[in-house]
Amino acid sequence: MQGLVFWLIYPILWLVSILPFRLFYLFSDAVFFLVYHIIGYRKKTVRENLELVFPEKSEKEIKRIQKAFYSHMCDMFLEMIKSISISEKEIEKRFTFTNVEYLRKLESLDKSLVIMLGHYASYEWINALQLYGLKYKTYGIYKPIKNKRFDTLVKKIRGRFGGTLISTRQTTDVIRYNQENGILGNYAMIADQSPKLSRAKHWLHFMGIRVPVFEGSDRLARKLDMAVVYLHVEKVGRGYYEATLKPITEKAPAEPENAITKKFFEYLEEQIYKKPEYYLWTHKRWKHRNEPIPKNAEVID
Repeated sequence: MQGLVFWLIYPILWLVSILPFRLFYLFSDAVFFLVYHIIGYRKKTVRENLELVFPEKSEKEIKRIQKAFYSHMCDMFLEMIKSISISEKEIEKRFTFTNVEYLRKLESLDKSLVIMLGHYASYEWINALQLYGLKYKTYGIYKPIKNKRFDTLVKKIRGRFGGTLISTRQTTDVIRYNQENGILGNYAMIADQSPKLSRAKHWLHFMGIRVPVFEGSDRLARKLDMAVVYLHVEKVGRGYYEATLKPITEKAPAEPENAITKKFFEYLEEQIYKKPEYYLWTHKRWKHRNEPIPKNAEVID
């Protein structure tokens, strides 16, 4: 059944991916109209999230952010599909890194790098990083898709330019194996997901609300002596992004526990407050806010 679903949908995805960009974004406009005005996909969740973190904003402003977010979300989802066929030249032009020389400086330290990023602006075209002639291979940490054929497709898409996807469950083992065998890499980790309450061991204020957070990137970097940067992505035009590597630490073992996690969320908050329409508001990021904090949990303030 999974195979049938894949072969019914894949030809449509491929046809969308080869559309010229002008038609591609007209198609995105049509998808936006369907998702926002007809289906109303998770509109209640988005509205509740925006009103929760921006209590000072007027209803008119909340509606403006909400509408702009849905337009961006449709663009970003379709840009993932565009990755099926996008050329190296095109992706280099549309997802640029402003300070790759800083990454080369970090490579000269002879230690692996954790690239922390949030669900902000675009994270689909980060594989363009491999096109800059870097010494280290880039690994993307991801959650596998249940449909194995689509999972294989996603790994193929995101690995087209030399990167490799590894599942969240494999992350620690792969990094430790690479470290023990002298294989240095750049590990891109989306670090703003909401953990299950049973795994909520660390809590901090995110957008003014106390929520549980993952701190695996922090722990791995300190344990394995990895440098850490924040990937600051700006949407500078429709289908165009600029990424800047902002330093968090070059000496993770010397950092206090949870300091890396706190710095990551500070960077992310700064971006969200500036241009909130580019954050992924469909996720129930604050769903545990009213839950009692477990006795064995640590509050990071």
